[in-house]
Amino acid sequence: MCPKKKKKSKTNWKKLIFKLFFTGVFFLSILLFTLVILVKVGVFGSLPTYADLKKIKNNTATNIYSVDNKLLGRYYYQNRTNVSFEDIPDHLIDALVATEDVRFYEHHGIDPRSTLRVLVKTIMLFDRSSGGGSTLTQQLAKNLYGRKDHGILTIPVVKIREIILARRIEKLYSKNEILELYLNTVSFGENTYGIETAAIIFFNKEPSELNIEESAVLVGLLKANTSYNPRTNKDAALKRRNIVLSQMNKYGYLKKEELDKLKKTPVYITYRKLTHTEGPAPYFREYLRKQCKDILKDKKRSDGSDYNLYTDGLKVYTTLNSKMQDYLETAVKKHMIKLQKQFDEQWQGEEPWKNNTEIASLQIEQSRAYKSLRKKGLSKEKAIEQMKIPRRTEIFTWDGSTDTLISPLDSVLHHFKLLQTGSMVMNGKSGNILAWVGGINYKYFKYDHVTAKRQTGSTIKPFVYASALVKGVKPCDYFENDSVVYEDYDNWTPQNSGEGYGGFYSVKGALANSINTVSVKLLIQAGIDSTIDLAHKAGISSYLPSVPSMALGTGEVSLFEMVKSYAVFLNKGKSIEPRLIRRIEDSEGNILYTDPAHEPTDTVLEAEIAQTVLAMMQGVVDRGTANGLRSIWKFNSDFVGKTGTTQNNTDSWFIGMSPTLIAGVWVGGDNPVVRFKSTTYGQGAYSALPIFANFFQYLYKDNTYSYLERDTFNIPDSIKMSLNCNDFDEHAAPRIFDLFDEEKSDIEEFIKRIFRRKRNREKEERKKQKKIDQSEN
Repeated sequence: MCPKKKKKSKTNWKKLIFKLFFTGVFFLSILLFTLVILVKVGVFGSLPTYADLKKIKNNTATNIYSVDNKLLGRYYYQNRTNVSFEDIPDHLIDALVATEDVRFYEHHGIDPRSTLRVLVKTIMLFDRSSGGGSTLTQQLAKNLYGRKDHGILTIPVVKIREIILARRIEKLYSKNEILELYLNTVSFGENTYGIETAAIIFFNKEPSELNIEESAVLVGLLKANTSYNPRTNKDAALKRRNIVLSQMNKYGYLKKEELDKLKKTPVYITYRKLTHTEGPAPYFREYLRKQCKDILKDKKRSDGSDYNLYTDGLKVYTTLNSKMQDYLETAVKKHMIKLQKQFDEQWQGEEPWKNNTEIASLQIEQSRAYKSLRKKGLSKEKAIEQMKIPRRTEIFTWDGSTDTLISPLDSVLHHFKLLQTGSMVMNGKSGNILAWVGGINYKYFKYDHVTAKRQTGSTIKPFVYASALVKGVKPCDYFENDSVVYEDYDNWTPQNSGEGYGGFYSVKGALANSINTVSVKLLIQAGIDSTIDLAHKAGISSYLPSVPSMALGTGEVSLFEMVKSYAVFLNKGKSIEPRLIRRIEDSEGNILYTDPAHEPTDTVLEAEIAQTVLAMMQGVVDRGTANGLRSIWKFNSDFVGKTGTTQNNTDSWFIGMSPTLIAGVWVGGDNPVVRFKSTTYGQGAYSALPIFANFFQYLYKDNTYSYLERDTFNIPDSIKMSLNCNDFDEHAAPRIFDLFDEEKSDIEEFIKRIFRRKRNREKEERKKQKKIDQSEN
């Protein structure tokens, strides 16, 4: 009897388990059905309609192109651009399908096998670790509309939502269109969206240029874009790439022999960062961004809405030359590494602000770290104390960004002590801006020294001399190099830099050797206000002080203005407006804005005077303050230019011109206290001119631009003849300006004798004073 009871008990348990199972399935099915209804009616958020899906629009970055059609950078909220299906290589599509959705061409948005697994494990059993199973179409739905948190119901709700959207997408789009949409929306990590952006960032290629192994690397990223990032995890990226290649072989997209060969290939990348702060010409791109926003204010879409620079996929075609930009950036880096080392050696054991510590304090108080601490309620003293505590911080060095243990206070002062630069190259004939470097590193230093205003030093002098020529002064007129007190201007006295006093300089010699005493005399003779007016007409819009020291560059002007204004001398007296945008197109290629090629227009100077100043500036290069171009860098080609150095070596300048290009360079500290102690290093000829020289060396070695080296200024012989005199004469007298032709030689000889006697008396007085000084010592 006992065995029969046990059999009945066992049968009852089976029936109970069977009943419970089907009851559970029934209730879970009811729950699933209810969830589907709730998702469809919008309880968990409205579903995009068929009409919405027909108008799929991604936030697409605006692309910025150089004049040679290279991608310079982007403006974006999400770093994404679109590429057409025809530009995606077949092997990339094969890799994607073989790895992510092998039955893609068979299903209609939902893969029954994968969906059943997801229903049982993920939705019914709430197993978050059970894996995906989403088709490419479902992943596209996720890419387009994201996921929201619904607590414990998050996974089942989002899966149901994506299944519904996938079915709708499949009804509206072909398989190729779905693949195109997917590859244009998927994330590859590092704020990189879309296959075009990923191909450029990791391989510096367009998608159509990718080879099989590169495509496999990018497809491999889709599983986990941080874990398989080929830049940071090359070994993991290699393993994942080989898995993708094996999948391609498994499903007939890749032959075994080719698989074996490709699996042995290392992962090579050509990483190109395309962020707002990195990549080529970041300072230029920031200046351009402001220009574009101003232009787009007046542009409307067909529906009357405004264009968005960050989301509408516009294309901005600029005048910047990518090769010249690279040459200028390289020239800057090469020189500034050397210059910073010399600067640090000169200030070794001292700080440049040692006599003005308030400047350093102000710099600290303007820092982000200080302001953050003050916002938290800390007092000034406690905030400074907190900033003295070392922590892991990324700082700029010329060896690259360095993650080091340093206090925020020392980090601020480290960056404050670095020399900065601004450099710009413009085609003087067309106004096209070709290269632009606004600082040593945009990521760390946002202040653009191309547009920043600093004292110009002697780079303003060509306008002083041009103004004097307008008033009748000749290049071979001589002026005494003596120390003059200008009583009407607070007894101010101009001082020469290193040349001392004595003798007479011709006008052309005074410009070549940057003689301050003569420059001020010429300004007074030409008229201060007249000279300022001339400079403004040439392109300097900044305020220039109406005082004699204006001749020495005490006015603050941007490098951008200086380069623009020098074009007057290159264009026979006519000014030209700089041009940086050729056109702007919308995402469909429709032109929204165009700026035709510029030509010199307004006449500022007579052609003869402009060319005479140009010829005199040749003297600066051939035998004057910029002679290093000949003696050190061994250039034989035509150059003119002007160096500039402001008081206490605060600002170093060089504006130079070839017969076609104008290149300007400024070097100095973010604050005037950051400067060289000695003029040996602080002068424009040493601190600024080498960047110009390096740039043209790179440019002329490039066969594409070597023809520029053969260009000449073609200055008329009559102008060359007018410069047929010495730069300096110990006993020369000032020229008499066309007075009494018959008596001119006698008068000049008489004046020469007077000045000769005066000079002899001054020599005797200096000798006597020297003896007195020696006896006192």
